[in-house]
Amino acid sequence: MTQLEFNQLVNNHSLSLRAHALNFTKDIEDANDLVQDTMLKAIRFYKNFKEGTNFKGWLFVIMKNTFINNYRKSAKEKTLVSQEENISSGNLMYSAERNTCLSKLVIDDIQKALAHVPEVYSIPFIRYFEGYKYHEIADTLQIPLGTVKTRIHVAREMLKKYLKTYSQYTEVF
Repeated sequence: MTQLEFNQLVNNHSLSLRAHALNFTKDIEDANDLVQDTMLKAIRFYKNFKEGTNFKGWLFVIMKNTFINNYRKSAKEKTLVSQEENISSGNLMYSAERNTCLSKLVIDDIQKALAHVPEVYSIPFIRYFEGYKYHEIADTLQIPLGTVKTRIHVAREMLKKYLKTYSQYTEVF
């Protein structure tokens, strides 16, 4: 297959690539960018395509990998710490919001609320929160799996009532 034939084949699949890109990005402009990146990579690396294999599938794999790489890249950029002398007010607000004093107050309030929850509910909840699986909690406490799930649910509901003042902050729940 010549380079020109390959390019034509890539162009023929642009509509299906665009539709597939929308599934990833949920935004038309981002989808168009993803399609463009995918087509450029496909054309650039056309020698890696093996004739007789699924061409559309090959393009979709390029698109998926491009999307994942772009997502990881943007996630890394968002987590970089700014070392500028003039930090923007948006960054200051984010920093101030994550104040350790505030976190300590929230944790203290959660612990006080948890103290009001009867042990029969709080123990399974705490173990689940620590990362134990439902079946591990059931085995340790020697109670049925359904009972563990119910007690954790009841503990959550009780904590929501005790911590109603934090309901505007979605991070707490």
